[in-house]
Amino acid sequence: MAIEYREWREADDLALLEIWGDPETLPAQQFRAAFAPSSQSPWRRCIVAEDVVDGVGIPVAAAVVHEASLHPERLWAYVEVARDHRRSGVGSTLLTMLRREAELAPSGVSRLRSKVEPGTPGAAFAAQAGLAPIQRSRLVVVNPEPLKLPVFGDGSEEAASERVEDLATGSVELSDVVGRYYTAVHHWDSPGDLGIPTVQRLFLDDRTGAHGAIVLRAPKASAFGQGVPASRKGKLQAFAISYAQGKPDEPSEVFLGHNPDLSPGEATAAVRDLLALIAYQHPVLLELDDSMTALRDVVEPLLEAGKARVRGSETHIVSD
Repeated sequence: MAIEYREWREADDLALLEIWGDPETLPAQQFRAAFAPSSQSPWRRCIVAEDVVDGVGIPVAAAVVHEASLHPERLWAYVEVARDHRRSGVGSTLLTMLRREAELAPSGVSRLRSKVEPGTPGAAFAAQAGLAPIQRSRLVVVNPEPLKLPVFGDGSEEAASERVEDLATGSVELSDVVGRYYTAVHHWDSPGDLGIPTVQRLFLDDRTGAHGAIVLRAPKASAFGQGVPASRKGKLQAFAISYAQGKPDEPSEVFLGHNPDLSPGEATAAVRDLLALIAYQHPVLLELDDSMTALRDVVEPLLEAGKARVRGSETHIVSD
């Protein structure tokens, strides 16, 4: 076996797909889209390993490293090797080459991160390469009627309407809370500066599939102090952004979070109330990171009680 290494070329994706077959894991499926010719803006380096037989090179492995505008403190990296060429040093050589390329990244960032599913060859390779888990992420389907519906105020429709509101996805108030929440629960891998336009583009724009938002507010407050009738809307406590479904019978994909200014107890209560409302009649699909403490406190008991289930395998984000 004679292995040679070169830059990625057009049509390498087709040649590699014939050798690799279907992706073995969800991270593999996601990362394959990152394979592309090397470039400076955005910065990306992509390397292919060829098995040369009778002077003809057959692509058998590829590796990519690139900068990210979101979570810019690390570079994304991925290596995939054909099954019959594993454990031969090809993957390790490619990773070494990626590390050398990373030292030249324009941002000055050289630390690597990737995604793996535990118990897979990719996870074993990452561990051997010194990449350790920094976060666990799961996709969780919550069944209908998972929690008792909350009662707001005196239980009237008017009292409920003061607390629960349909909010336009273009709302600046919503964008502010979403951005601060995302930053707070990704303290382990900073997303960088998330201004309102960035939050809109990443989470709330029509092109993301976002088509509605429901928010839970604190009780109305008075603008003139105690003793004066409350007239001002309460602060936004929790939000649920729904995204377009693939099929009508599939769970609704929802981004559920809370105002990071809330205390831990307040955050858990707000998330629980809003989840009870949005999942009352139809199942919902949530992405649950271990760092999402309030959401985890609500969902973990549902998993234990069989009122929710993990879809597919959990994913670990690993880093050096």
